[in-house]
Amino acid sequence: MNKSDIYKRFDLSDRVAIITGGAGMLGTHYCHTLASAGAHVVIADIDGQGARQLADEVTKSTGVEAISIEADVTQPDSAQAMVATGLGRFGRIDILVNNAALDPKFDPEHADKHTNRFEDYPFDAWQQAVSVNITGMFLCAQAVTPAMLKVGHGVIVNVSSTYGLVGPDQRLYQREGQEPLYKPVTYTVSKAAAIGLTRYLSTYFAGKGIRVNALTPGGVYAGHDDEFVRRYSAKTVLGRMAEADEMASALLFLVSDASSYMTGANLVVDGGWTAW
Repeated sequence: MNKSDIYKRFDLSDRVAIITGGAGMLGTHYCHTLASAGAHVVIADIDGQGARQLADEVTKSTGVEAISIEADVTQPDSAQAMVATGLGRFGRIDILVNNAALDPKFDPEHADKHTNRFEDYPFDAWQQAVSVNITGMFLCAQAVTPAMLKVGHGVIVNVSSTYGLVGPDQRLYQREGQEPLYKPVTYTVSKAAAIGLTRYLSTYFAGKGIRVNALTPGGVYAGHDDEFVRRYSAKTVLGRMAEADEMASALLFLVSDASSYMTGANLVVDGGWTAW
């Protein structure tokens, strides 16, 4: 294989990708990266205004048309409308990235989201997170696969987390003299379920031309305080947190022909967090 052939395997020209949670921190990088590789991107997010603004930015910066849709992945009709929008504009859907998730950040704005111990974790918070993080993946995959089956090909990537592989180290979130904070139970449970859904779908669609894999990011730096960065970095083999574009590059590999012999797999990009 010569150099030009290698690059062609990452080329997404004329393909169409739906990215849920597309207006979020990682979603924004995913959208820019896939569009830069040639794909038309359907940016689906519950934040409709953010999705519209991002679609304009992606189109202007890459020269490849991106569109947006306000979507609630927990609702079957909304998932179906998302797919219909992509098909109506581009006539095909080649890629689904199940990225939408509830993961409140550890900053003053979201501090109240992390004070609940497992023993008193609210039932409504459990239901909401599970609905977005795993039911949303189920509904979006269910909505998009008929179009993929019709043409005999497609790629689905479910975004998991290292906390879907191992339990959170709650010590990362504790500060002496402060009220204890906790990574919520819903995050680990739903992200572990994403890997199970990936394996199920990959085998269910055996021989149908649809590949299904998981992407498992480690901690991505997003303005965390210095103490958190120090503690987190000490737990990784590479000694640092990830940059968002490092996850986008891994996603490009999974949705492109560069990963054509992969299905049912989980690509872990965690700086060695789970290797110790």
